[in-house]
Amino acid sequence: MNVGFDLDKIFIDFPPLIPSRIIDSFYKEKTNHELKYRIPSKIEQIIRVFSHHPLFRPPIIKNIEYVKNLTLKNNKYYLISSRFGFLKKRTDNLIKRYRFDKIFNTMYFNYENKQPHQFKNDVIRKLDLDMYVDDDLQLLKYLMDKNAETKFFWLNKKSSKPLKGNLFAIKNLSEMFTLHRCGTGSE
Repeated sequence: MNVGFDLDKIFIDFPPLIPSRIIDSFYKEKTNHELKYRIPSKIEQIIRVFSHHPLFRPPIIKNIEYVKNLTLKNNKYYLISSRFGFLKKRTDNLIKRYRFDKIFNTMYFNYENKQPHQFKNDVIRKLDLDMYVDDDLQLLKYLMDKNAETKFFWLNKKSSKPLKGNLFAIKNLSEMFTLHRCGTGSE
């Protein structure tokens, strides 16, 4: 089985005391119901490089440990992050710090600055993933329509349940294997 995971909000948390909706407002463009992410200006890039310092981005230890234990099985695990190229140095340091290269079979990063949903769709298709976990519900809805054979899991703090078709809400990574066996979601 091939399983993919996003990085931020799955293994690395957002800065404490800053609501997710504020951070999301810096990433997504407002469009007429079309998914589109903003490429930050040079000033915003400097701010974001600063905000990605490990001091402001604590690890989510329970998720890292869970996936470390999973890697003992015969599945393949991939880290697929849409972090832009200007965060490469911060991301490389993070990979070394938490030894992600020892946990994941391969890691993919959006250093060419493609639209994140298109980048992830390309990687998911290339890897022929069976399951993929992300915290961005809009992105997952886009991906589920393009990858009917893949089961998608929205990691959130509110609910665990089938959502629609091949999309499921989970509060803990351990739930993805339980829901994976359940079949399809509800309408």
